[in-house]
Amino acid sequence: MAEATLDTEKIKDWPSFHAQSAEAFGFPNFYGNNLNAWIDCLTYLPEGDGMSSFVLGSGEQLFIKLLQFENFAKTQPEICLAFLGSVASVNQRYISAGDIPRLVLVPQ
Repeated sequence: MAEATLDTEKIKDWPSFHAQSAEAFGFPNFYGNNLNAWIDCLTYLPEGDGMSSFVLGSGEQLFIKLLQFENFAKTQPEICLAFLGSVASVNQRYISAGDIPRLVLVPQ
């Protein structure tokens, strides 16, 4: 089981969201620090294209532990909603390609 931890307590603004995401998912140094790049980096996890430190096997999902998620949703609602929408976009790409949703959120 693949597992990443996103420490949402450290997310105070967009730059810190992207920094925490890059750390949690192992994005490359040239990661674009925007939601389109975030979505692109997590869209090809089974391919091992170097856009993330994770490579998923057939039928494998990436479980994303979200530390302090309730507080994050309250203090950073705009970023939180954009994050949730981005996860949905990534999973929709997988579904559209005939695959299973690959990202699973685990609020803590």
